[in-house]
Amino acid sequence: MKRKDIIELLSQNNFECEILVIGGGATGLGVAVDAAARGFKVVLCEQHDFAKGTSSRSTKLVHGGVRYLQQGNVRLVVEALRERGRLRKNAPHLVRDMRFVIGAYRWWERIFYTIGLTFYDVLAGRLGLGRSLPMKADSVKQELPGLKKSGLRGGIVFHDGQFDDSRLAITLMQTARNKGAHCVNYLKVNSLLKSGNKRVCGVRVEDVLSGKKFDIESKVVINATGVFVDNLMRMDNPEVSKKVRPSQGVHLVVDQKFLRSDSALMIPKTKDGRVLFGVPWHGKVVLGTTDTPLDLFSLEPKALDEEVEFILNQAGQYLDLQPAREDVLSVFAGLRPLAASEDNNGYKTKEISRSHKIYRSDSGLLTITGGKWTTYREMAEEIVDLAIKEGSLTHHTCVTKELKLHGYLEEVDRDNWDYVYGSDINEIRKIVEKNEEYGALLHPDYTFTQAHVIWAARKEMAQSIEDVLARRVRALFLDARAAIQMAPKVAELLAAELGKTRGWQEEQIAVFDALAKDYFFHS
Repeated sequence: MKRKDIIELLSQNNFECEILVIGGGATGLGVAVDAAARGFKVVLCEQHDFAKGTSSRSTKLVHGGVRYLQQGNVRLVVEALRERGRLRKNAPHLVRDMRFVIGAYRWWERIFYTIGLTFYDVLAGRLGLGRSLPMKADSVKQELPGLKKSGLRGGIVFHDGQFDDSRLAITLMQTARNKGAHCVNYLKVNSLLKSGNKRVCGVRVEDVLSGKKFDIESKVVINATGVFVDNLMRMDNPEVSKKVRPSQGVHLVVDQKFLRSDSALMIPKTKDGRVLFGVPWHGKVVLGTTDTPLDLFSLEPKALDEEVEFILNQAGQYLDLQPAREDVLSVFAGLRPLAASEDNNGYKTKEISRSHKIYRSDSGLLTITGGKWTTYREMAEEIVDLAIKEGSLTHHTCVTKELKLHGYLEEVDRDNWDYVYGSDINEIRKIVEKNEEYGALLHPDYTFTQAHVIWAARKEMAQSIEDVLARRVRALFLDARAAIQMAPKVAELLAAELGKTRGWQEEQIAVFDALAKDYFFHS
C-alpha cells in the first residue's frame, strides 16, 4: 500500500486502531513490529522520516556495553548481550560479528582487559560471538596496521556486533508493514484526543506533505519520541516534570587509510573517561563518540567545535596517521534520550542511567524512553505487555524473540553495499532488468545506483532527497561532498516516481545542499 493510500485509510471517520505509536525511531518501530506481530491493529506516526533523529546517528554497534561493565552495571550488560545475540540471529544480513582490538601500552593493560572481557564473554553465554583473547604486539600490528606502534606491548581482541542503524530502522518498518501495521512518515501529532473521562483515546495529526489534518482513534497511545518525549507528555499534562536529559554524541567519518583493517579499534579510556571507537563501516571508518549534555536541541543537531577537536585529538594519539579536519568526509551528531529524574541534574551524562524507563500518565498515555538500539526489542516487548493491560486488549504472547526480520538472509557479500537489503536485492535487480538505465551509478566513487533510489521511493516510503541519501543509501553519512553531487539525479528520479514538478526538484536540491554543507568542514 502506498503512503497516500494509507493516509486515505487512516483519515476515514470510522477508522480505529488498538495501539497507536508516536515516533519512528528504533523504539517506536520496534513497538510497531511487536504489536503487529501479536495480531493487533497498529498505526505508527513519525513527524519526519523514519530514524531521522538518534536512530540513524549511532556508532553503528550492536553491543553489550563494555563501559557499563566497567561501571558495574552487570544487569544492563547481560540484557544487552542477550538482545545482541537475538538480533544477530533475526537479521544476519544487517548485523555481523566484528573483532575489536585494544592496544596495550602499559604492562598491566593486557592482563586487566583480558580478565574483564572474558567476564563479558561469560555474561553473553550461548549467544556470544567469540572469545576474548590476549594478543602479542606483532599480532596487533598485523591486524591493525593503522595503530600507533611506538610503545605497543600487545593487545586484546574481543567480539561485538556491528550494523547499519537506519537500514535496520527501514527493515523494522517493512517488517511491521508485513505484519499489518500502518507506518507513516511525515505524519505529525499536533494534539492528543481525550474521552469524557479524560483518558487518551487517540491523536489529531497533520500530514506534513499535504497539510491534511484528521483524527485517529486508538485504545492505547504509546509515546516513543526519543528526546522529544517531554513535549508529548506536556500535551497530556502541562505540569509534568522533565523525564529526559539529552546528551549529544558526535561521530566523524574518515577514509579507511587511517585504520587499514576490517577489525575495529577500541580506546577503553579517553581523558574524560569515555570509550572511543574506530569502526569500519561501508568502506570508511567511524570515529566517536562524545557525551555532551544539551538543554536546547533540534531534529538536526550540529557538532560543536570542541567535540570535533576532542575526537581528532584522542584518535590521533592512537593512530599512525593523525586525522585532521580536512580528512573528515562527514560529521554527524545524535542525541541520546537519557532517562533522568530531577535528581540527576548535576551529574555527568555518563553517570546517568542508560536503562530505559516507562511512564504511565493518569490519562493512560504510555511513554517509553532511554535504552539503546541493542535493546529495542526487549523494550518493545515490555511496553506492549503494558499496553495490553492498559487497553484491556486480548492477550497475545510476544513472538519477536525469534522473529526473522524483513529481508532475512543468512549469507551476504559484505564487500558489496547491496548486502543491507538482504533478500530484497533480487527485486532491486529486477528494476535494472526492466530498465538498464537504472543500473547507472549515482557517483563514480560509490556503488549506489539509480535503482536504489527507485526502490526507496516505491518500497521504503522515501519522500525527499534527504530520505534517500541520508537514511536509505547512507551517502550523506559516508561522504557529504559526494552526496551533494548525487542530489540532482536523485531529485529527478524521485520527481518521476512521486509525480513532482521541476520546481519541486530545484527546491529539494537547494534544501539538501544547505543540509549537507553542515556535514563537512569548509576550507
